[in-house]
Amino acid sequence: MLDIKFVRENQDAVADAMRNRHADWDGALFAKLDGDRREAIQKEEALQAERNSLSKQIGGLMKEGKRDEAEAAKARVAEIKTDLEGAAASRERIDEELRDLLLHTPNMPSDTTPVGDDENDNPEVRRWGTPTEFDFEPKAHWDLGPELGIIDFERGVKLAASRFIVLGGLGARLERAIIGFMLDQHTSRGYKEWWLPAMANARTMTGTGQLPKFENDMFKTFATDMEGTSDKEGDNLYLIPTAEVQLTNLHAGETLAVDELPKHYCAFTPCFREEAGSAGRDTRGLIRVHQFDKVEMVKVCEPEKSYEELEAMVADAENILQKLELPYRVITLCTGDMGFSAAKTYDLEVWLPCYNDYKEISSCSNCTDFQARRMGLRYKDPENFKGTRLAHTLNGSGLAVGRTMAAIIENYPQADGSVRVPDALVPYMGGVKVIEAE
Repeated sequence: MLDIKFVRENQDAVADAMRNRHADWDGALFAKLDGDRREAIQKEEALQAERNSLSKQIGGLMKEGKRDEAEAAKARVAEIKTDLEGAAASRERIDEELRDLLLHTPNMPSDTTPVGDDENDNPEVRRWGTPTEFDFEPKAHWDLGPELGIIDFERGVKLAASRFIVLGGLGARLERAIIGFMLDQHTSRGYKEWWLPAMANARTMTGTGQLPKFENDMFKTFATDMEGTSDKEGDNLYLIPTAEVQLTNLHAGETLAVDELPKHYCAFTPCFREEAGSAGRDTRGLIRVHQFDKVEMVKVCEPEKSYEELEAMVADAENILQKLELPYRVITLCTGDMGFSAAKTYDLEVWLPCYNDYKEISSCSNCTDFQARRMGLRYKDPENFKGTRLAHTLNGSGLAVGRTMAAIIENYPQADGSVRVPDALVPYMGGVKVIEAE
């Protein structure tokens, strides 16, 4: 969430940033609500001052025998109490409207985030590896996977619905191998591993920015009583769209000591997304499904170090692709293509022969103090400043597991229809070097 003081003092800059982000922003409404809020606060403070002054006078008036004046003062104090209740209710209503406006407003882009409309305006930073070429006609992973008996799309539909999948045999083993490999790589580079709930409450989802803006993209559960019905909205939970939600909120409402920073965390979780509005996009295969596995990285750090930490996080994601020898490129997302909470984002895109193109496999973002303000995540450094400051938070995929499997199947096929296992994964596959039809 943006700082209200910052928005008040930089309204033109905020308006320009929201335009560049293609975000809804009503600057006139903000200015009105902000003005009304300050007036309401001044009214409350004036009433409180008058009440305190009169309360002090009453005793003196009684001692001086000025009973009528004392009674009048008491009556006015009673009136002020009623007026204060009304003023407080008015301020609280305005506060709620202002908070709701800011909760729907995305983060400010960094100065180094390129201005652009969509994915076509994302500049490339670098490439690693050479797009894979074959001396035979390779198959897409959505064809080769079922032929090998490792991916079953039809049973996914039978068991759940479209865009759910079933993995069998060495497909299930490969999924598990990829997860274990990624976690081992990240923990060896200083990340602390966590095991987390796959469900989160509304407060937690709000902390990282999924709510209230993107509720339609979430799978939501409904609490029920013994009769099977309930209207207890506060008991409803959401299936998490990424472990970022849980990892970042581990310290929600806390004040950390500066010597505890930076925090480097990672976790594997199943992830769930409705994919609202994605009809027709990557509907085949493992690229865009409702349930998928992902290993996530999260960092909490001092503001001055967050962009340095972002570059290091990208390198940690690249390490996975390099160890798996998968060609990829790194791009910087422009203002019109960047996520809601991010100030700057790098995407890693892996080469997928079936598309003859690169596809996103990791997104690494610096969210500055945007999430920390929403969740109340602060730190103290008594030697350098008084009080507390908001921390900066970062998140990144390390990596999306299903997309990694798709990339392996498409970049490691052999002419006989089998798939070679990348050398880095062979120990995690129990020594299996080739996946053949089962």
